[in-house]
Amino acid sequence: MKKKIIIITVIIVAVVLTGFLVFGGSDDSAEGALPRVKITRGNIIEKALAVGTIEPENEISVKSKVSGVVKRIFADAGTYVKAGQPLLEVRPDPTPLELADAKRQVQLAMVEVENQKKEMVRQDEMIRKQLISTKEYEESQRKSQEAALRLQIATEKLALLESGKVTIDDTEIESIIKAPIDGFVLSKSVEVGDPVTPLSSFQEGTVLMKMANMERLLFKGTVDEIDVGKLKEGMPVEIKVGALPNDTVRGTVKKISLKAEKKENATIFPIEILIPVTANTTLRAGYSANANIIIQRKDSVLTVPERTVIFRNDSAFVMFALAGGGSEERPVKTGLSDAINVEVISGLAEGDSVVEKPVKKIE
Repeated sequence: MKKKIIIITVIIVAVVLTGFLVFGGSDDSAEGALPRVKITRGNIIEKALAVGTIEPENEISVKSKVSGVVKRIFADAGTYVKAGQPLLEVRPDPTPLELADAKRQVQLAMVEVENQKKEMVRQDEMIRKQLISTKEYEESQRKSQEAALRLQIATEKLALLESGKVTIDDTEIESIIKAPIDGFVLSKSVEVGDPVTPLSSFQEGTVLMKMANMERLLFKGTVDEIDVGKLKEGMPVEIKVGALPNDTVRGTVKKISLKAEKKENATIFPIEILIPVTANTTLRAGYSANANIIIQRKDSVLTVPERTVIFRNDSAFVMFALAGGGSEERPVKTGLSDAINVEVISGLAEGDSVVEKPVKKIE
């Protein structure tokens, strides 16, 4: 019986010693089991992210100078047109009261002109007989000229209401709206039969179409306040368009707003990025995109994964992998970071290895 007890005791002690050696060994063996990462050369790029859309640099709203309804549409959305090419025609649609008033104004002006003609016959006779002064004669001439001008104005107004076309001092005014620039019709806001309010000094007028020259495009978006202090005009940008996942569009920072905006409790700054003409990529107004603004770039520098670096009291350290299998903490001087890899300025050489940080167990 005593022998059995001794044998069982020996077995228990052996199991305890084995478990201690396996699970409670030295730190060196535990560290040796952790993955190692070699120090290599690579490129480090510091970027700032902007989120926004692709838009034309200049977008024009096409409006009419005459009131009425849309009679015909010559160009649809997506059509490329030259300056002066017809876009649509507006048919005048005056109210009965407006039309009647315009006709009566013409008749009144004609009566006044006839009266002034008769008056001038009398004035000519009186000046010939020296019965009136030169000043009185000139005053009669002025009234006659004003009457003729009022008749012309009333006639032009009636012509605009009836046909939508009139020529004033060699300037042709018509109800056919023409393209103001070379470019694409981005959108059409009206259909045949829709009413049209004219553009004037006291009203904005109906927007009929929107046009833009798509050769000069902008990325308009926002950046976080953390990054805006690092940005400067002229910085290179790489733009990834959501609708074109395989293409990268390049541009340059054109404008950085001086005033912040608040959005969902975050402080952001609007920016504009100029996009040059792209030969192989077709960009459309309204595309959503992300822009990576290149703040700083370093090529072929020593790099180490930032996850392996220990930052403590404004200093940086790594667990340097020793040749014998252990590791030791070694100070390093770091430089540029892209949040994944960090530049190693001193403390490590190409080909050295560092030990990954141990993964913390979740209890």
